[in-house]
Amino acid sequence: MIYTSITCSKDLEDLFMPITHSASKKLKQDKKRRAQNLKGLASFKAALRTARLTPTPKNLSQAFSQLDQAAKKHLIHKNKAARLKSKLSSKLKDQKSK
Repeated sequence: MIYTSITCSKDLEDLFMPITHSASKKLKQDKKRRAQNLKGLASFKAALRTARLTPTPKNLSQAFSQLDQAAKKHLIHKNKAARLKSKLSSKLKDQKSK
């Protein structure tokens, strides 16, 4: 891709000025994919936060589902999803034993 850097902004269109047609198409695709990835990450983080604050079986089920979806879409690594699921399960187990 051929880009020229013009400013220091977080928006891709402000940061790079595409020169070729393929570069402008790639910029649009990247912007759309980034928005989808951020939306997916936000939903899984919200479910994770809820499960951490109040670890109930229902909340854990929703968090596990979100973690599996995030791992399937390669938003997070599958081992990270497994590690987080293990932590949440042990947290629920500790809470039940008290």
